[in-house]
Amino acid sequence: MRDAHTDAPFRVALTFDAEHPDRPHRAGVTEAILDVLAARGVTSTWFLQGRWVESEPALARRVATDGHLVGNHSFYHARLPLLTDAGLATDVEAAERVIRDMVGVDPRPWFRCPFGAGADDERVLDGLARLGYRHIGEDVVLEDWEPHRTGPLLLADALRLAPAAGDPAVILFHAWPPGTLDALPGLIDGLQAMGARFVRIDELERFASGDGAALAPDEAASLPAGGR
Repeated sequence: MRDAHTDAPFRVALTFDAEHPDRPHRAGVTEAILDVLAARGVTSTWFLQGRWVESEPALARRVATDGHLVGNHSFYHARLPLLTDAGLATDVEAAERVIRDMVGVDPRPWFRCPFGAGADDERVLDGLARLGYRHIGEDVVLEDWEPHRTGPLLLADALRLAPAAGDPAVILFHAWPPGTLDALPGLIDGLQAMGARFVRIDELERFASGDGAALAPDEAASLPAGGR
């Protein structure tokens, strides 16, 4: 645990799950998030849902061309423990094909389980490993998918929780909530003022060594648990 009051350098990995939103949202948020990251010279990690890539191919390609790391977020965004072994493989491989064909990158070995479901399920993790993937968890969960989580609330919580999470701190965001976009400029500027350096997941030793789980769910710096 890092002392949040120190200005010692620490690393922050911003991660974005790009998927079809099922909550209130406004048009243009994902493009604007990419604009903010580009304007501030920040690279991040994006987990792309296959169906989202099919519906937004140009935007998905921009994620890669802007220098962000691309991972797999499944094709249908289903809860993986509910799938058979064959169904899991079909879903993950379908997303991989779409990402390869439309984005032009190989998303392996980076994977994030939809809703976080399966992150602690040995059968799911073994199935992902057979396909060349490992689940990438998070240290900070801000519940940006909830409509009441406005930009100012997300910003205040991120500036409190990210430094406290330690070095490195992996933050979970989604690519569609308006609050995420509204919070992002102040979040980047505020964390940089505290000594943060922004990195991609593939720059972090614990993921390069195969330990992708981040903190256990009850150890992560987060708000009260909810859906995602």
